[in-house]
Amino acid sequence: MSERPRPHLVTVERSGEIAVVALNRPEKLNAISSEMEETLVAALRTPTVAASKALVFTGTPTVFSAGADTTEMRALDADSVFAHYRSSGGVYEEIAALAQPSVSAIAGYCLGGGFELALATDFRVADESAVFGFPEVGIGIVPSSGGLLRLVRTVGTARARELVLARPRLSAAEALGVGLVTEVVSSGLALERAIELARHLAELPRLAVTLARRAIDAAAESSRDAALLIEQLAYAALVQGDESQRRIAERRGSRGGRK
Repeated sequence: MSERPRPHLVTVERSGEIAVVALNRPEKLNAISSEMEETLVAALRTPTVAASKALVFTGTPTVFSAGADTTEMRALDADSVFAHYRSSGGVYEEIAALAQPSVSAIAGYCLGGGFELALATDFRVADESAVFGFPEVGIGIVPSSGGLLRLVRTVGTARARELVLARPRLSAAEALGVGLVTEVVSSGLALERAIELARHLAELPRLAVTLARRAIDAAAESSRDAALLIEQLAYAALVQGDESQRRIAERRGSRGGRK
């Protein structure tokens, strides 16, 4: 791995209370190398990201990411694979665990590792040019950066088998149909719409957003009783908070006291 990742491989820009994190390796269709992962890890720890209330992840205007940089795979053995996931390869889990809500803005190819990155975000806005897929099995490997986990939790085991083994490509409309993207917009408008959605999320009470996201994640893997308890505890923790009380009072005032 590179000891000095190039900062330009990932750019971070502020847009009000939103941080826009962009993959920037257009000559390689934003193929995700270990160096890009290292740069992405560094980007997530910048003051711009820390101060933001929501994040947008995107690529270049015509491609999100064509997947992992396969040229690096030739030198891998089992030890180096696990070392990788303990270092820069853990960036996908860092994205999934962000305190702020996140949105992916997707155009063009969103394949392999790029698709795994998008699945790690809370929402996915795709333009009509977007193409999704997991080509890994075709080259003798499997998705391994949380892709299988999040795919199964999103679409179920039967559909996950189909997408990983039998359907190497999925259009934006097809991805919307199986619940893999939040919405599809006209070509060229994904980033604009993702920023609009992120700004809406940034306006919501921050702690309520955080607990809602965590409760939803927990519900996917908890028993019925545990999931109910988690949401009830989250409600109890929030309802008497200053932010909740202020917003409830504002809403009552805007409705003339009516519930």
